[in-house]
This record gives sequence, C-alpha cells and structure tokens, in this order.
Amino acid sequence: MRVTGRIGFGRGALGLLAALTLPLLVPPVVAQSTTPDIPAYIKSDVKALEPKIVAWRRDIHQHPELGNRETRTAKLVADHLKKLGLEVQTGVAHTGVVAILKGAQPGPVVALRADMDALPVTEQVELPFASKVRTTYNGQDVGVMHACGHDGHVAILMGVAELLAKRKGELRGTVKFIFQPAEEGPPEGEEGGAELMVKEGVLSKDPKPEAIFGLHLFSAGRAGTISYRSGPAMAAADSFHITVKGRQTHGAYPWAGVDPIVTASQIVMGLQTIVSRNVELIKEPAIVSVGALNSGVRNNIIPDKAEMIGTIRTFDPKMREQIHRRIKEIAENIAESQGATAEVRIDLGYPVTDNHPGLTAWAAPILEKVAGAENVSVGPKAGGAEDFSYFQQQIPGFYFWVGSTGPDVPLDKAPSNHSPLFKVDEASLLTGAEALAAVTVAYLQSH
Repeated sequence: MRVTGRIGFGRGALGLLAALTLPLLVPPVVAQSTTPDIPAYIKSDVKALEPKIVAWRRDIHQHPELGNRETRTAKLVADHLKKLGLEVQTGVAHTGVVAILKGAQPGPVVALRADMDALPVTEQVELPFASKVRTTYNGQDVGVMHACGHDGHVAILMGVAELLAKRKGELRGTVKFIFQPAEEGPPEGEEGGAELMVKEGVLSKDPKPEAIFGLHLFSAGRAGTISYRSGPAMAAADSFHITVKGRQTHGAYPWAGVDPIVTASQIVMGLQTIVSRNVELIKEPAIVSVGALNSGVRNNIIPDKAEMIGTIRTFDPKMREQIHRRIKEIAENIAESQGATAEVRIDLGYPVTDNHPGLTAWAAPILEKVAGAENVSVGPKAGGAEDFSYFQQQIPGFYFWVGSTGPDVPLDKAPSNHSPLFKVDEASLLTGAEALAAVTVAYLQSH
C-alpha cells in the first residue's frame, strides 16, 4: 500500500499521534516538524564501499554459521571494527560483537543492530559463492545456508560502520554497533539472541542508547524499495505442545479403549474456532496452526496417546493471553468429553516487533529521501517474528524492510525468506546501507 502523503509531525494521524506522545519517550530530536537533511556524502560513500559490502556478503554467505556458533563471522566483524579504531567487545551472548564509535562532538547515543546467524537449510541456488557447509543441528546432519538475508545485514552494518568511522569528525554523539547471534533461535538447551544480549546489558551499559534501528532484507519487495509499519509490525510467536492420553486397544474393538487419535482430531478442529469465533479479529489478526500430529505405529492398534505441536501468532498482548487460555480449555474439555486427558504446554517465543510511532513518523521521510517517495510504502503486518522486539521492549526502536528481489523475478514467484532458493539482489545492499546510515546521521545531527 502506498502512503498518499509524507509522514511526519503535523501531517496526518500518525504525525499527530507522534507529536502528542513521543516527547515522553524519545529525545526531543524526534519532535520536530521538518525532515532533517541527509548529508550528500552518504550516497557517494556507500557507492564507494559497494565492492567491500558485496565481498563481505559473499564471503559470509559462503561460510554460514548457525546460532551461537558464529565464530568465524564474529571474528571477521571484530577484526574489521578494530581496524576502524572502534572500541570492540567480543563474546557477548556467546558470539556477539558490540562496538562503540564516538563522534567528535557530544550528542545522543543510538544503536544499530545486525543479526549474524544462518539457518539449517541446504542451499539450492546456483551461485559461485553458494554454501556447501553441513553441520549437526539438534542431533541431525543438516545443510547450512543464509536463507534469510542475515549475511546481507552483517555486510550492510560493516559498511555503515566504516562510513561513519570515516566521518567521525562530523558526527555528534555516539553509535553502538550490535552484531547479534542466534536471531533464528539458539540450539536446544541454550540461551541466545537479542534476549540474552539484553540480559547481559547491551542496552543498559554505558554508553546507553536512547533509540535503536534495524532492517531486514525481504524477498516480497523489489530491490531499491523500502517498507515499514508503525506500531505492531511483526507478530509475537509462541508454540504449543498437546499430549492426548487415551487407552490402547485393538483396532477391531475400539469400544474397549479410548481413542486418542479421534480425540486429537476433534481438538484440532476445536482450535480452529479460537481465531474464527473467540478473538476480536477486527482489532488485530491472529493465527493458530497445528504443524504436526503424531500417533500410533500399526494399522490395527488404537494407541494410548497422540501428540500435536503448533504455532500461535498474535499482535496484541491481551489476545495473546486469551488464545493461550482457550487452547488449554478446548484441549482439556474435549479430551474429558471423550474419556481421555490432555496435557497442554505453551512456550513463549518472541514478543511483538513494535515500532515506536514517533520514531517511525520521524524516520519515514528520511527513507523517502533515500529511496524516493515512490519506492517507500507502509507494509502490511507480517506473521513472521523477530527478536529485535526484545530491544524494543527496552528503548524506542524502528525496524524496516528492504526489498531484495531483482527485476528479473516476478514478486509473486520470488522464493521466500527461509527457502533453499532464497536469493538476494545485491543492489539491495546499497539501499540498506544508505538508509541505515541516513537515519543514524540524521538522528545524531538533529539532536
């Protein structure tokens, strides 16, 4: 969806909301009526860095690493940041890297984040730098691939770090660079990701950032375009596990037992009524999906239990609680009505990725200056989840999407993020670097 006018203070409902609420939460830099100028050097500096950014991305793509195991990637990042003269800390949240750049003049502190981990996916894209890496993940032999663009995120932030370090004498304030491991989740039994970085004080230790920016390459958008959304932008993602216990019997004599498969099937159907009949869908969307239902070993044995797992996606905290409660009620009551029992476990995942309205209203016109107003739009809510949300729970944050599909591929046929066929048009790296540098410099210089 295109925005029909510029987004900013004094221009439309979003601008009005920001003007009314933001001064309580974000420094006065955001509460201004004009869009900050973007220094002309940003575009030229990013263009000059293009060979490096592309080379970094290809190197990282060819050597992907899973969450909490990003040792090679972290070393590449840390070595680069040290050469730039930044204060560098390694080993944060296992393999994370944090670096500090202090401008020549006093000013605010802003954080920039890039995620470093790859996915347990076997690459099927024919590229000279395609991944051939295999490893063990949760006890299984798997291929490893940057199927979600994190290689690009790292390369973009490395480029932005070099650009800003070069312009240190012109900067006001401080930039905290956060290269984060395990956004896709740590291995079973381990902590990791943004949640662990927050726990270890990445936002609370000096210098303390007052705002944070991040981006994501996204196959549903054309390279050169940017989209964003104010407020809830990506879903909270929780999972559930239901064990239905019946009584085993011969398949020819079902009346002699309690069938957990029939009971589980009724529970699956019952769960579909939560979204269609229980939650206020005109307020926010929600999803309850069963991803697996397993039971039994033979055609003529009714087993004693059935297990199902699934996902819950929500954008509203109260709806999230309501859905959790209804899953438990429906599963337990249906099971009881059949003479079975149901044990329900719900595991909390990432919170809602919630863009601060004022920060979004301030940043949107800057993105339009970078990419052109015709290439910047308000995107729909996304059912995917992002652990950038943990940073946003601590300080105001703005997270946006950069289109990554080239002109030769129809958008409706572009392989999605997490697909083994996911492919990044490298022109999107320049758009991302320019946008991230622009909002950072504008924030620092406008204070």
